[in-house]
Order: sequence, then structure tokens, then C-alpha cells
Amino acid sequence: MYRDSVTARILTISLITALLLVSGGSALALADDLLRRDFMPTGASIDSNPVGGLSRADAATRVEEKVKGALLAPATVRFRDRSFDLDPAGYVRVDVEGMLDAALAPRTDAPLYARVLARVTGAPVGTEVKTAMKIDEAKLGAWIATIEPQVAQPAVDASLSVTTGMLRVIPEIKGAAIDTTAAPKALLAGLLEGSKDIALPVRAIEPSLTLATMGKTIFVKLRTRKLYLYQGDQLEKEYGVAIGTPGYPTPRGEFKIINKRKYPTWSNPGSAWAASMPSYIGPGPGNPLGTRALYLDTPGIRIHGTSKDYSIGTAASHGCMRMHRWDVEDLFERVPLGTRVIIVS
Repeated sequence: MYRDSVTARILTISLITALLLVSGGSALALADDLLRRDFMPTGASIDSNPVGGLSRADAATRVEEKVKGALLAPATVRFRDRSFDLDPAGYVRVDVEGMLDAALAPRTDAPLYARVLARVTGAPVGTEVKTAMKIDEAKLGAWIATIEPQVAQPAVDASLSVTTGMLRVIPEIKGAAIDTTAAPKALLAGLLEGSKDIALPVRAIEPSLTLATMGKTIFVKLRTRKLYLYQGDQLEKEYGVAIGTPGYPTPRGEFKIINKRKYPTWSNPGSAWAASMPSYIGPGPGNPLGTRALYLDTPGIRIHGTSKDYSIGTAASHGCMRMHRWDVEDLFERVPLGTRVIIVS
């Protein structure tokens, strides 16, 4: 009887002691948990910046410096050799408090026993928190519009000019304009990534006339009695010609071919020099126009053949440009209607 009483007392004392220890431990655990509630869980990071074990205030300082500060640092937007300063602070809002809440969530959302266990064992329970930010796309679009006049470049057509008595073909230049679809996306992506050097997407503006579409040009230099045929900016062929006499000079200027005739008929122009000639001469050896004639858009002026081969290289015609039969037949096949003809001294 006595032994049973002793045993019962020992068990009772042990149970009371255990309850006291458990209740006391729980109180201590709870107190510790409350004290550590605003400390980041082990293993937590924000935008790859470790914050585990830091107080919320210290973590906020680190995020302000490493994350927000980096994202809001000035950026450069580039187009060719131009650059434009972009201040992200005017368009970007970084949610520091939201990121801190997300980093703390594994601690605040876990039950007490899990928090205590993690605290005791030091197990990494924190997670990687991505950057939380918002960009005012309307303001960003307005900024793009402000630099558009500095970026826009009109296209320049290929052109012809005569310098130092020779034809110069000037290549086209493509224009440029901001790509209003791709540019906002590129700047948005750059700001989200924290890039400080962003290429500005632009679209090319094609010129109306290029070297490839320019076609043929006939260039006649009267002083040297030469006719040059160009394809775009490439000299395709060179021919000798006879030009007008001082009394009937070949006109200078820019013209175009408006008609082409094989075995043309010559019609008397009614000029004094043709007073003794018939009203017309049909195709054949005696035809002054030879076997081919290219008619210019100025009265009575042609590029044509001749049977007077000895006159090529001299001033012998009544304003037209004569060519050897084989040369004019070759040229005739190479040039279409509308071909430019430029005649200079």
C-alpha cells in the first residue's frame, strides 16, 4: 500500500513538472516568435539580394539601395549616334513594402510550431521574391513622342547632278522614324530589367527612287562629242556622236525619250536648211535618220543613225545627235521609253 502511494506521488510530481516545462517552453517560444516576427526568414532574398535574418527595417534599407536605387538610376536610350537621357523615376514605381511583405510571408503565414522549428534548426524557409514594380505606360509613350522630332529622318531619293562636266549619281538615303509599336515594348522591357543602355527601335522609311529603280540615263557631253549610257550609277556603255553645228546647236538640259522608231521616216521640218529637200524621205539608205531614231520631248531633236560615219565626233547636224548605225541600233535596244537624257556642254 505504501509503495503504491509513493509511486503515485512520483508520477504526479513528474507530470506536474512536465506540464510546467511545456507551458514555460511554449511561453518562451511564443515570446521569441513575437520578437522575431519582423525579421526576414532564413534564406529569403529580394531580386537576388539576400535579406534572410535582417529586420524589416534593415531589409528595407537594402532593397531601397540595391533594388529600387538600381531600377530608378538614369538610363540612356540610343539611336544611331544619338542618345537620350531617360529618368525612370518619372515612370516607374517600385513597391518596396509589397516585396518585404512577400519575403516575410513564409514566416507570418506558417503555424507557430513550424516557425519555432525553423528558428531552432536554422532551416532556410525563405523564398526568392521578384521585383514588384509598375510602369506608367502612358507617360512613357508621351516621353517617346517628345524625342520623335529628333529621331525622325526623311528618306532622300537617289538623284543625278552634273559636277565638273560629268554626271554624278547620288545614292538614296533611307529615312527613319520611331517604331511606335516596338519602341514602347523595348523601353518597358529595359526598365523592367533595369537596363541602363536601351536601343531605340526604329523603322526604316524607304525612298521613292533608288539606284535599283532609277533605271537608265543617257548623258551627252557636247564638248567631247560623247554619249554615256548609265544603269543607275553604273556606266553601261560609251558612244561617239555628232552634235549640232554652231548655227543649229544641240540643246542643253534634261529631256526624256518619248518615242522610238525602227527604220523611221524623215519629215521635212520646213526650216531654211531643208527648203530644197522633199517633204519626207522613207526608210532606206538615203534617210537622214538612218535605221533607228529616239525622239526627245523637245521639237525636232532626236538621237539617230546616219550614213555619214565621217561626221561622228564633229559638229555637223541640225541639232540632233548622230550615231554610227551599229551604235544607235545597240543603244535602241538598251533604253526604254521615258529614259532620261541629260545634255551638257
